[in-house]
Amino acid sequence: MDTGGSSESPIETKRGKSKTPRKTKDSVLKQKSPAEFFAENKNIAGFDNPGKSLYTTVRELVENALDSAEAISELPVVEVMIEEIGRSKFNSMIGLTDLDRVDAELYDDFETVKAREKRLAKEARNQEIQAKNAALGKKVKEPAAAKGIRGRGEASFYRVICKDNGRGMPHDDIPNMFGRVLSGTKYGLKQTRGKYGLGAKMALIWSKMSTGLPIEISSSMKGQNYFSFCRLDIDIHRNIPHIHLHEKRDNKERWHGAEIQVVIEGNWTTYRSKILHYMRQMAVITPYAQFLFKFVSDASDKNVTISFARRTDVMPPVPPETKYHPSAVDLLLIKRLIAETSKQNLLQFLQHEFVNIGKSYAERLIGEMGPDFSTKMPVKSLTSQQIVRIHQLFRQAKFDDPSGDCLSPAGEYNLRLGIIKELHPDMVATYSGSAQVFEGHPFIVEAGVSVGGKDVKQGLNIFRFANRIPLLFEQGADVVTRTALKRINWNSYKINQTQDKIGVFVSIVSTKIPFKGTGKEYIGDDIKEIVSAVKTSIQQCCVQLKAKIVRKIQAREQQERKRNLSKYIPDATGAIYAVLQEMARSHAAKRKRYEGEDAELLKKVSVRSITKETLSEKLAQHVEQVDYEMALEYATHSGVKEEPREPIYIQSLEAEKQFIDFHCPIFVFRLFQ
Repeated sequence: MDTGGSSESPIETKRGKSKTPRKTKDSVLKQKSPAEFFAENKNIAGFDNPGKSLYTTVRELVENALDSAEAISELPVVEVMIEEIGRSKFNSMIGLTDLDRVDAELYDDFETVKAREKRLAKEARNQEIQAKNAALGKKVKEPAAAKGIRGRGEASFYRVICKDNGRGMPHDDIPNMFGRVLSGTKYGLKQTRGKYGLGAKMALIWSKMSTGLPIEISSSMKGQNYFSFCRLDIDIHRNIPHIHLHEKRDNKERWHGAEIQVVIEGNWTTYRSKILHYMRQMAVITPYAQFLFKFVSDASDKNVTISFARRTDVMPPVPPETKYHPSAVDLLLIKRLIAETSKQNLLQFLQHEFVNIGKSYAERLIGEMGPDFSTKMPVKSLTSQQIVRIHQLFRQAKFDDPSGDCLSPAGEYNLRLGIIKELHPDMVATYSGSAQVFEGHPFIVEAGVSVGGKDVKQGLNIFRFANRIPLLFEQGADVVTRTALKRINWNSYKINQTQDKIGVFVSIVSTKIPFKGTGKEYIGDDIKEIVSAVKTSIQQCCVQLKAKIVRKIQAREQQERKRNLSKYIPDATGAIYAVLQEMARSHAAKRKRYEGEDAELLKKVSVRSITKETLSEKLAQHVEQVDYEMALEYATHSGVKEEPREPIYIQSLEAEKQFIDFHCPIFVFRLFQ
């Protein structure tokens, strides 16, 4: 035993130094900013890979542009340009000098001698097979273009530019609107295209991650003699904008709107069809907008320019912000409404902060809450227990469903015009349902079904929209796809599901679209109210189409009957006329006497006032009469009107005049003053 003044620690090392307990890195409390979180989980916002990131960037900028124009009731004009930037040009943009490779084997795209021999041998075999097929007269397929060997580090860069004629942005708000994640103007209870405040911010985050280049914004509001120019990026860790330049410039053209430029890594080759498909569907659901899309490359054969013209100047009304339905609130929301309300007592709070609660009903609710509640009690004095009591009563009480007045669907008029403009179908039917409710949130389902058309594949072609946004991904699990494939008996409507070119368009608008996941790509098939509304809307379109198809079948059968009868007119005419001539000769020779009308007829045959041509003409008239009577009898039995009505669309006047629009589900009546 050591009795000295020092004692050895039980965790002493061989060198005599003791180990002090250290906190592991895992035990240190950390906090991430929203920008840092989404940078690490960019797939949540639709930035899964370079190709999808390019598509999502275009989508978010276009939707923001449309919202901006519609907010001031301006017919949208949206210009989108994607410019391909080569490696050398990108390096010069960031101030980097191109270097030649020193050690070629170091790179991922290095091709060994053995691999090169194998590739050349394969190409030689393919050429030999092509030559044999050509010698035998067989159809020779075009040889596939040789794929260039591309390393993991080889990337493509694109400048995306989106310009609109919307309301623009206040000068001082621009940095926070683009450089602070989860800041936005769309957080109220309102039908909007965006909800999360991510859109353009995620494009900026992806730009910072893939290229390091800032975003550039030009913006001007109506009536301003200047436009704001801002160049900025984002401080990921602090979630604040890093401003490079923010100034006011002279607005000589008195332009209003916004123009956004961002340089990102992308993949145009694999997502070209998706981007063009998105633009086409956007033109269908917003026929009152004018789109110009350009893809610019150094290789001129890759350039693309597509213009989607405006078909109508009738815009859906701007959706107003609404209040919460009592059945759609939770405890946290009630507490927030209490903290933000300007009303003093409980009675006023219930009346003015919720829909479908009138004064008398609010008094009944307060009476049901218990003796601790009164109509005059200050709403700010409510305790946590009392708020729980209000929430419980909201869940148990009966309230009228909210109306759909706060929603702004595309309208049958616009939906029909969009389908006709982009698909040119043989026939189309549209239907707009009444407002329905899911968990206290109103929604409206509109549908259109077309048959035939340009660039439409055989079978079902499904087009999905949510709050007037095209949905292109994860189609298989969507409520519209499942309903169209499994719940509609197309044969009963005289439509062949596999052979006909069928377009199914379904648009759902709501103050809260129940998307599955934050990618906003599809609506689940587990909400019975939405399933029922989607099925009913498609069926109503099919009923309309069935009537048109029956009329078409009837007309085709009528033509077939007429053709079959007319085919025998020459033979029948020749045979009948020969008999009449023989009878006339017998009558003239007095071998056989005819009297009355028969004698008169034979006399006309003798003097050739009735000829073979006359008889043929009479038979043709008889065929027409019989065919018409048969068609009329068929239409009477089948309930089809003799003169079916068809929709007529009148081109709007271009001259500027004072007018008032009266909207209804299928047309717009314009009264000029």
